[in-house]
Amino acid sequence: MLEKVPAPEEMIALLGQPLYDVWLNLSHLIESKYDMEKLWNSGGKRWTYEYKYRRGGKSLCALYAKENIFGFMIIFGKEERAKFEANRNAYSPEVQSVYDQSTTYHDGKWMMFELTDTFLFPDMEKLLLIKRKPNKNSV
Repeated sequence: MLEKVPAPEEMIALLGQPLYDVWLNLSHLIESKYDMEKLWNSGGKRWTYEYKYRRGGKSLCALYAKENIFGFMIIFGKEERAKFEANRNAYSPEVQSVYDQSTTYHDGKWMMFELTDTFLFPDMEKLLLIKRKPNKNSV
């Protein structure tokens, strides 16, 4: 856990305003559908920050930030991969490509999307649905 959560100004300085807007839009999308714990962490060797959504010890997804790059990570276990593969043509070529190129570890397939705009948000929403049903009533 981070000792100090980055202020919006720090995130804008890190990502740039356009990417920060994409970050905010995606976090609003997630938070409008899911009631989750939100954890800020250091981003390890490759990222500056990690912002993880989890509940009951299970991660939903995580947002990552480093200089001028915004990442969205979701990890699919065996059953989730089967659901994706059964319906893969419903996803954009970009999402299928990331899926195919992602490494599968013992705990699942780790998919990292580097987002530059909101174009893939409908697909991100479908990926989240595979992972977990929304637990918030949309207003």
